[in-house]
Amino acid sequence: MPTLTSVMFDKTQWETPHTFNPGHFLSVDGKFVKREACLPFSAGKRVCLGESLSRMEIFLFLVGLLQKFSFSTPDEVELSTEGITGLTRVPHPFKVYAKAR
Repeated sequence: MPTLTSVMFDKTQWETPHTFNPGHFLSVDGKFVKREACLPFSAGKRVCLGESLSRMEIFLFLVGLLQKFSFSTPDEVELSTEGITGLTRVPHPFKVYAKAR
């Protein structure tokens, strides 16, 4: 299994490699830019065969949630964009409210 940490956290490819920054994927005029350094589904012989299906399913799942619910945090709670690095990178535990629209 390839270790993609060297690519995903490369300081020569990303301005802020250790923080969540959606700006990494926006051009100067605010348009989406696909970066070659972003390899969430691996690369080469080990590339995920279900990548296109995964992208469609994630899109449908998130759109469904965003259409049906409004999300908010409890009062005085600050969400962190830092994660816990292990075999995978996961967010710190958090609580959010999902209110039906």
